[in-house]
Amino acid sequence: MTSIRLDKDLDSRLTRLATLTGRTKSFYIRRLIEDHIDELEDRFIAEHRLENPAERMTSRDMRRDLGLDD
Repeated sequence: MTSIRLDKDLDSRLTRLATLTGRTKSFYIRRLIEDHIDELEDRFIAEHRLENPAERMTSRDMRRDLGLDD
């Protein structure tokens, strides 16, 4: 179980949406996360890799490590 705190304006908007549509606020929060988690993961992983670059390999080394050399 996870809980979040929303600012007053955002909570009011979410409450209004839920009331108008007959759905719960949890439904919309879950839907937002499900629809956007891939984008968030991609973004933050990319930022992390830019800040912490891995060791670079030549194509020759990569082919050797993958067993592609003849």
